Amino acid sequence: MAVYAIGDVQGCYPELQRLLDKLAFDPAADRLWFCGDLVNRGGESLRVLRTVHELRDSAVVTLGNHDLSLLAIAQRKRDAQRKVNPELREVLFAEDAPDLLEWLRMQPLLHEDPELGWTMIHAGLAPRWTMRQARRAAREVEQQLHGGKHKRLLGRMFGNTPNTWSPKQPNEARMRAAINVLTRMRFCDVRGRIDFGCKGRPGTQSPGLYPWFAVPGMRQRDTRIVCGHWSTLGLFLGLGVHAIDTGCVWGGRLTALRLDGDEPEPQVISVHAEPHRGRNGQDD
Repeated sequence: MAVYAIGDVQGCYPELQRLLDKLAFDPAADRLWFCGDLVNRGGESLRVLRTVHELRDSAVVTLGNHDLSLLAIAQRKRDAQRKVNPELREVLFAEDAPDLLEWLRMQPLLHEDPELGWTMIHAGLAPRWTMRQARRAAREVEQQLHGGKHKRLLGRMFGNTPNTWSPKQPNEARMRAAINVLTRMRFCDVRGRIDFGCKGRPGTQSPGLYPWFAVPGMRQRDTRIVCGHWSTLGLFLGLGVHAIDTGCVWGGRLTALRLDGDEPEPQVISVHAEPHRGRNGQDD
């Protein structure tokens, strides 16, 4: 059996198929971890969702900001849904949309396998979080997202405030902060305050900001982390973090990381983006 994590697909269906072929993926024996942002911008989000949904017994997905946005749009009235981009409209008005969206909503924000020694998130962890705190913050959001009050959460989760998480915040603010950390974080200061406008590679940020995984004095964690979200960072393997959003939708590559190997460094497997993909973009 092999276990592979795959970076942000974002509707890049041909590349996903080529990557699965390159991995010789066998759903009867192997497992896939998707780092989130299955949808938006690549042109074929519906086909990606259908493919991952078909593989659901062999796959786990951590929700990304684009996935959550799709779920929020799905709660709007039909007239409002018709105003989104054609790629997401195709998902929202598909015959199997109810099944696909219900399945997507039930995915976690944080996934871990203690035996493998890996934890998967979409974007980042607050620098002061222990893994226990990270787990509790994620589970609090998941409990509401998976339950009967999910419409309220999806309708109120957007916003750049609060830009840091605290256990003393009111429930709604604390959950929104956890979502911001887990699905949107790139740079923050030493107190964990996120800068949402800074989206470039490390070295382009303002003074006093750090990549979330390199904040001075941050917690040391006894797990390896695999994540996506940060296309301008590219492939980054260091400091216990394995960032694998290599910007397929912007003309880069779609990348997988083997999580169960015996080698000191996990194996990296990738495929080039299709020639028509845009370049020099920045993800949200």
